[in-house]
Amino acid sequence: MKQLKLTGFVIFFFFLTESLTLPTQPQDVDDVRITQKFIDDNIGYITIIAFAQYIQEASFEEVEMLVKAMTEYRDKCLADRTLPECSKLANEVLLENICAMEGLPQKYNFSHCCHKVDFERRLCFFHNKKADIGLLPPLPTLDPEEKCQTYKNNRESFLNNYVYEVSRRNPFVFAPTLLTVAARFEEMTKTCCEEQEKANCFQTKAEPFIYYLKALSSYQKNACRALMKFGRQILQSINIAILSQKFPKIGFKQLTSLLEDVSSKYDGCCEGDVVQCIRGRSKVMSHICSKQDSISSKIKDCCEKKIPERGECIIYSNKDDRPNDLSLREAKFIESDNVCEKRDADQANFMAEFLYEYSRRHPELSTPELLRIAKVYKDLLKECCNMENPPECYRHAENRFNETTEKSLKIVQRECEHFQNLGKDDLKYHYLINLTKLAPQLSTEELTFLGKEMVMALTTCCTLSEEFACVDNLVDLVLGELCGINENRNINPAVDHCCKTNFAFRRSCFESLEADKTYVPPSTSQGLFTFHADLCQAHNEELQRKKDRFLVNLVKLKPELAGEELWSLLADFTNVVEKCCKAQEPEACFKEEVFPALFSGIQLVFLVQKRKWNSPQDPASSLQRLPPSPSTLLQMAKFHPFLCLSNIPLCIHTTSSLSTHLLMDI
Repeated sequence: MKQLKLTGFVIFFFFLTESLTLPTQPQDVDDVRITQKFIDDNIGYITIIAFAQYIQEASFEEVEMLVKAMTEYRDKCLADRTLPECSKLANEVLLENICAMEGLPQKYNFSHCCHKVDFERRLCFFHNKKADIGLLPPLPTLDPEEKCQTYKNNRESFLNNYVYEVSRRNPFVFAPTLLTVAARFEEMTKTCCEEQEKANCFQTKAEPFIYYLKALSSYQKNACRALMKFGRQILQSINIAILSQKFPKIGFKQLTSLLEDVSSKYDGCCEGDVVQCIRGRSKVMSHICSKQDSISSKIKDCCEKKIPERGECIIYSNKDDRPNDLSLREAKFIESDNVCEKRDADQANFMAEFLYEYSRRHPELSTPELLRIAKVYKDLLKECCNMENPPECYRHAENRFNETTEKSLKIVQRECEHFQNLGKDDLKYHYLINLTKLAPQLSTEELTFLGKEMVMALTTCCTLSEEFACVDNLVDLVLGELCGINENRNINPAVDHCCKTNFAFRRSCFESLEADKTYVPPSTSQGLFTFHADLCQAHNEELQRKKDRFLVNLVKLKPELAGEELWSLLADFTNVVEKCCKAQEPEACFKEEVFPALFSGIQLVFLVQKRKWNSPQDPASSLQRLPPSPSTLLQMAKFHPFLCLSNIPLCIHTTSSLSTHLLMDI
């Protein structure tokens, strides 16, 4: 049940999050004043988040300089709000201060953004954000005792540094979410620093809010990606589907009113305007609680709580019960004779109402599936309304809807079969291979992350009764991570087509993809497979990470190898690591016995494939084209069983003995 609630919260939490430190006030108090006070009180955190997300490479000392400048600006305006500079938008002042920092625009290559103004400047800074955080140094880790002492000595600096490090590694996460994480981090630090077993306490308590951060990061990026790449209409459809399922008794007019508040905050949140994002989020919360009688019967107690508890109470509340008078299907969209006339009168509103009615009747479906149904219905009406007898055509709409859901269900069932039949590690290897073949242009870090996310989605969902919606929702978020948020993200033609063509059907688009035919592998291993003795001291998690990277890099180097061959090579790699770590000098074992010959062998395979040993264009290099003798191959295979890559007609690899290697004439 806990997993199920976490899954539900991923999809719904985006609308409802608010900082744990927002001031507690009755609902009838001026919300604008409350929110402004919160912003004034948290100007330090807000500045750190904005600066660290916009300019991820900036040092903590540089961030502190900006915090000082923004704090002085706040104090000046609190003393006299009539000053001309106090009429500016907060994000405008922030960006002006960033651009005014001496040498900083040139140092971090954002001076071109400073030459722009207003919306163009904000958009430029947004596109300056980097999803791949490989450019940053590893996240600093402190011994628990040292961490507690640092917190005790200088609480403010300790927490500011934490917010800085988390923000620059999560450049697209909304400010209220990061503020929530910061508040939870401080609560955890206070608690664990009082414990005897501090390390165990930190490890146990950190896991839930790390998951919280990752889940919200995926969802928020997905929502902003929908807005940036597909426009406001798609984002509106996502919101309609989610809110209609959560609050099935809400009327369509009331939903439309709520959507105005929900939609208005996206510009600020998605652009990184932290102040506008906080204001918009607070407005949505107030709207829900001020209209609770017409929205949900299950949030009354939640809305009476203090604001720190209010948001999570609503998040973890169950979906509202379906109204007793709600029929299983809405006849006016299928059986009415004047459907085409109603559609033509106001197509956007008509389609929004259809999605609302269908979503509130189908809590078992995922958000992507509801968007697919809406697209199928829209296309059907486009076809039917041009016919001689439209009603006869669209009366069969339910059959189209069921066919669409059946196709999506089969995809989910197939993925959950992988989960049932493969162990957790093998499931991950399956997706690492598939994802790397699909998008080998992505970094190794991105691909290993995506593979782990796929496994987490299936592990979370495939044992639940709500399997379909859960898997489809979470896997869609993984595909969103793959597609990326920035408009200049290009991977390869096939993947880009799936990412940019149709938001609702991108999952089925990815299902039909094969290995990228345009990819040209690197000519050498480029040092990616160099291992040292410290591999033998690696903990299980670190060793597993290195195995994942090895597999991804191997697929990048030899994408034409079949999955079974890659799995065999991975098993050989595991055996070699075990062997070398038992040797007296592991470093020498890795260096002299395995990896150089392994990858000179792979390069030899490249040569075999490209030249076929019979292309005499360059007599000067004929020696390089001479085929290796059978004895040479046997000698190489004796020490390096990796070399018998069975996709190449050199030898067939088995690990039992050399006598089973069959050498073939080229």
